[in-house]
Amino acid sequence: MRDTQYHNSFITYDDDATWLVTYADMMTLLLVFFVLLYTLSAFEKQQVEAVMETVKNEIQQEKDPEDIMALLEFSQVPDQKISIEDVTGLTLRKKSLFKDMSRLAKNFDQAGHLETYALGGKIIFRVSGEVLFSSGSAALNAGALPLFDRMIAVFEDYPDFTINIKGHTDNVPISTQAFPSNWELSAIRATTVLKYLVAKGIAPQRLTATGYGEIMPLLPNTTDAGRTANRRVEFVLEKSQTRF
Repeated sequence: MRDTQYHNSFITYDDDATWLVTYADMMTLLLVFFVLLYTLSAFEKQQVEAVMETVKNEIQQEKDPEDIMALLEFSQVPDQKISIEDVTGLTLRKKSLFKDMSRLAKNFDQAGHLETYALGGKIIFRVSGEVLFSSGSAALNAGALPLFDRMIAVFEDYPDFTINIKGHTDNVPISTQAFPSNWELSAIRATTVLKYLVAKGIAPQRLTATGYGEIMPLLPNTTDAGRTANRRVEFVLEKSQTRF
């Protein structure tokens, strides 16, 4: 058998082509990265679809759509890892409070003056200003007191939630000795509500009152309907880290 010998002169090294190895590694990593992103996006979509299907079924069965809160919080928080709130049941507390406030609005409201919604992990209970106060006044209407008593009963069941009372007005100017502007009117109305809650036993440490005047309208102040919607008091309920 004839031995085959290879001479070094037949072996060549192309140093200019070594970059292909690094390039191939980079392209592989990019491919894995995009596959991972696609998988995560598909997973979130499945979660949203599952929650929407649950809400749809509950509405069709004329039940309170409790999972609306879960959907809202999902849209606000992209990271869906198990949190301390999930472990301790605080998320369930928010859902329970949202359900109770929604039921109160549904049972008490006769003309669309009450609304409950969630935003950024907070529960907001909105009351039309005409229910609570007469035009240009910061004295509570007698007809509003039964509503407040019902609200207080719910608030007492959730002592771990703070209550931020926000007063809002339309843009119709006011200039009286008591209220030089809408700022003062909205602030004193919010404070009047706060004082009533304190008088009824709500811990003052849970309460804050803020007047926003006309600067945060819900609708344009160009129509009577828009101005009516903008005259309102909002109760912003948020889980507190402090025990009262």
